[in-house]
Amino acid sequence: MLGQSAAFSGFSVNDLDEARRFYADTLGLPVEESGEGDMRMLSLTLGTGAKVFVYPKDTHTPATFTILNFPVDDIDAAVEELGRRGVTLERYPDFDADEKGIVRDEAAGLAIAWFTDPAGNILSVLQER
Repeated sequence: MLGQSAAFSGFSVNDLDEARRFYADTLGLPVEESGEGDMRMLSLTLGTGAKVFVYPKDTHTPATFTILNFPVDDIDAAVEELGRRGVTLERYPDFDADEKGIVRDEAAGLAIAWFTDPAGNILSVLQER
């Protein structure tokens, strides 16, 4: 029934202006703002062309799972650039991260590093072989 729908994802933040600055200036995503007053919202355009809807919510609670994954060709370079842009990586006790904060699973051919947006939502950069 919905297989051909132009579906999109969305998530909330507690400060739309701060989110716009983070996603546009820090991460370098194209960000469009629309609406007025209580109906303001952001639309992020991902590298695939997909859109993600970001809306303000006074009672926002950060997601406890990764809401956006950004595949990269070189995770070491991506982590270094995020650090230069003021982003701090998250470290989780269940995962053994290297000195840079990257979790590497050689068997699975995956390297991943997590960070949060200003609203506390979890994002990642990851590299697959």
